Formats: sequence, C-alpha cells, structure tokens
Amino acid sequence: MKRRAILKAAGGAAVMASSGLQVHAQAWPAKPITLYVPFAAGGPSDMFGRILARGMSATLGQQVVVENKGGMGGLVGVAATAKAAPDGYTIGMNATGPSAIAPFMVPNMPFEDKDLALLTPIALVQMIVATSARLPVSSVPELIAYAKANPGKVNYGSSGPGGISHLAAELFRSAAGIDIVHVPYRGAAPAVQDLLAGQVQLVVLDVSVLLPHIRSGNIKALAATSKTRSALLPDVPTTTEIGLPTVLSDNWYGLAAPAGIPKPILDRIHAAAVEVLGTKEATEPMLAQGAVIRPMTPAEFTDFVRQEREKWGPVVKASGAKME
Repeated sequence: MKRRAILKAAGGAAVMASSGLQVHAQAWPAKPITLYVPFAAGGPSDMFGRILARGMSATLGQQVVVENKGGMGGLVGVAATAKAAPDGYTIGMNATGPSAIAPFMVPNMPFEDKDLALLTPIALVQMIVATSARLPVSSVPELIAYAKANPGKVNYGSSGPGGISHLAAELFRSAAGIDIVHVPYRGAAPAVQDLLAGQVQLVVLDVSVLLPHIRSGNIKALAATSKTRSALLPDVPTTTEIGLPTVLSDNWYGLAAPAGIPKPILDRIHAAAVEVLGTKEATEPMLAQGAVIRPMTPAEFTDFVRQEREKWGPVVKASGAKME
C-alpha cells in the first residue's frame, strides 16, 4: 500500500509538472521577443531578420524586436543567443560563418553545439564567380585556362580572411586546380571597388552585391556556386553545369534559439517562422536579393549544418585561415 501511494504521488507530480509546462506554453508569448541578428545593420542578414521579425510579430501577437549584435564574424551574436535564458523570449539568427566555418578556425568557441536549438534556414543567398571586365575571359573554362597560363598572377578579393567569400574562392581554387592569390578586404564593398578598378581580377560574392555592376557590364558573371541558377541571372550557368559539382557555396542564414526551451514553445517559434517564409510579403523582398527560401524541420536543419561543416572543414584546413 505504501509503495502504491508513493507511485501514485510521483505520478501526480509528473502530471502536475506536465500541466504546468502546458500552461506555460499556452501563455507564451506574454511579452515582446528579442531576435538577435549577429551582423551589423544594413546588410542582407539584417534585412532578412527584420522581414522575419515583422512577420512573426503579426503571427505570434507579440512584437519581435531585432537587436544587432555584430562582432567576430557573427560569433558574438550567435553566442548571445546560445547564452540567453531558455524561456522563448530570446531567439537569434545563425549563419554559414559562425556555425559551419568558425568551429574550424577559432581555438576556443564561445558556445557549443549543445547550447543551441537549430530551427530552420531563413534564406540561402546564392554566390557568383565574377571577374573584372578587364580580364580577357568570358567563361569559367577560359578563366581556369588563363590562371593556369599565369600562375600566381590572378588576385581574388574577399570581404575578409576566413569569411564565406574567402573560403568560397578557396573552394573554387582547389576544385579548379589553379594558383591564385588572396587579397582580403574589410567588407565586400571595397573588394568590389578594387575589382572594378582592376586591382583584383576575381571574386566570389553574393549575387545582390554584384548585380548592379554585372548589369552595367563592368563585372562579368561566370557561374553561380549553387545547385540552381540564380533567378536574377538566369543566363549564368551553375558550377555543376560547367563541371565543378563540388563548388557549392550558398551563403545561408538560419533561425536558432537557446537550448532548453520547452518543446511546445520551440514548435510554435518554428511554425511561426515557416508560416512567415511562405508569405508573399516575406518572399518578394528576399527573392529580390537573390535568396532561395527553403524552410526545414529542426532535424533537417541540424543535418544540413552538419553537412556544411563536413564541406567547409577541409577547405578551412587547406587555406590555413585562423581567427584569434
């Protein structure tokens, strides 16, 4: 009898705990939610984050407030998300750099995988292999032939050492078997300016950054480093089409949350984000930036990030890039 009473009491406690969790989940959200964007205001990630926040505010009935937390290539902002209270009132964006590249470059990561719950990609931004209009090539095969005939004489610009534009070019260099020289800049804009001036001859950058100069004829787009052609540049072939199927470097942004948030609340956050990503109000401005919108389940997104790390780890090692 005594043992039965103990078991009954334990069962009652479990039911009460479960009921408490359900009540907490039903009451959420009872106040505004903060969305950390791990990059400075004004860039693609900021735009995507604000579009998502605006849509989720309407869906959840509470304001989702964007807070930019840039630094260390996105690591500062993602770490802030990982260390936030697991109550559903702080969520954040993650991205290719801090999630799939930095773990191979940073000796002491400011967060661990177990600290984050991955929810869904927000947008995959296609990147373009592009050359200066002054370079006498019009296709990737011609570029490869030119680089092989002039080893060490073709410079490529990036938005900074160890970033996606650096490693995307390194992935291209390795697959093409060419000897080209890295010239790092502090951002994509100065790299593009020197490409226009002929100081560097090659870049691999987001399509939205290059598009105005491609349309003006000052920069030549040779290939999209993606599985599909860019809707903004439908005449530009993919790297797979030209015989470089391993050169895939979509620059992606995703949604994450601190680990430990009750599953019913995580499910509501995920559902709200996916709902927003299916609306015309969200997709039109993202597509205009060359984004591919491909929502996933948390399990699919976790597997996607794992595959991204398997791809970028060897590239980082071969490049020798480090971040202190």
